[in-house]
Amino acid sequence: MKINGNIIIGQSGGPTAAINSSLAGVFCGGKKFCDGKIYGMRNGVEGLLDERIIELSDYIKSDRDVELLKRTPSSYLGSCRFKLPEPVEGNEIYEKLFSIFEKYNIKGFFYIGGNDSMDTVKKLSEYAAFNGSDVRFIGVPKTIDNDLVITDHTPGFGSAAKFVATVTKELVRDGLVYEMESVTIVEIMGRDAGWLTGASALSKGDDCEGPAMVLLPEVPFDYEYVKGRIAEIIKTQKSIVITVSEGVKTADGKYVCELGSSKGTDTFGHTMLTGTAQTIATMLKNDLGIKTRAVELSTLQRCASHIASLTDLTESAAVGEYAVKAASEGQSGKMALLKRISDDPYICVTDTADVREVANLAKSVPLSMINENGDHVTEEFIKYVRPLIEGEVSQLTVNGLPQHIKLD
Repeated sequence: MKINGNIIIGQSGGPTAAINSSLAGVFCGGKKFCDGKIYGMRNGVEGLLDERIIELSDYIKSDRDVELLKRTPSSYLGSCRFKLPEPVEGNEIYEKLFSIFEKYNIKGFFYIGGNDSMDTVKKLSEYAAFNGSDVRFIGVPKTIDNDLVITDHTPGFGSAAKFVATVTKELVRDGLVYEMESVTIVEIMGRDAGWLTGASALSKGDDCEGPAMVLLPEVPFDYEYVKGRIAEIIKTQKSIVITVSEGVKTADGKYVCELGSSKGTDTFGHTMLTGTAQTIATMLKNDLGIKTRAVELSTLQRCASHIASLTDLTESAAVGEYAVKAASEGQSGKMALLKRISDDPYICVTDTADVREVANLAKSVPLSMINENGDHVTEEFIKYVRPLIEGEVSQLTVNGLPQHIKLD
């Protein structure tokens, strides 16, 4: 069974090291399960409204191009942060989008993204159902935050977790160079969920002490406790690393980064989070009189394709391809996902879920994965994340550096 018509693919929200692997998966799925052309929308739905559409086969011409795409960071098609209004009859945006679908004979729409992107898929599929459209809408999950519900984990998280754990391990080593008391505060992405920050704990092993504390947004930030705990640890461990989620809040709901200065908001009204590590480092330096350093990993967490997880890239491509297969079988208003069926050996399979059960919901780190003091993760967390960072990706290089594929 194949989709009788053309399909279109878009990418939305922040990129990951694996988002283009999902794009490659959808593209390859289109070759298998679609009779027509495979289009790409430049800069997501926002670009689609301006009909900035390309035929992907004009750019991805060989198996090597597919492999380059999988290994290329950022969003190949570009991205957007465009929030669709509620799908009511007569809305000009929806009428324009569906007229574009008709113009290009689009029968399958695939959107690679996180929570807000799944909201877009939900709204478009609801509008289609209400108006009797035969276009099928499938979401393909993506986020380094790992906060989408139902799916066991999110494509993109494994590679970011591998990067975070590696950098943490390197910072621990670097801090031991000098014989002095010092604290390095590492700020890691994660507004409401601490999955990525928790991944820093994977750095602990026979050759590394790992982070002394792991501070997640699931636990209210108590500065007095943190300060006292560090004062105790530093008595026996001269140099320590603390990892902290950018979105940690005090008990009264204020972001720690706002303690230093006021912050603006993004297009979705979210507070722009930055400076959490620097705020804590400054407070500790003033109160404890020790050397502190703030390290903000920032966008490196989402674009470090040179250290991507093979498991992550393989699964990301599989989810993308499965999304097209699901659409070819008549599914719509769904999100493709990963379902873990075994821990030992680790096995995940692809499936779908109603996108309405995913959109606008967030998966937090459960309390069973956080220790009693709320300042580190448990072995259950390590067991869950460890398989997701496994495997190395061989780089296709030119002049000694990784080679990427890009649009003209």
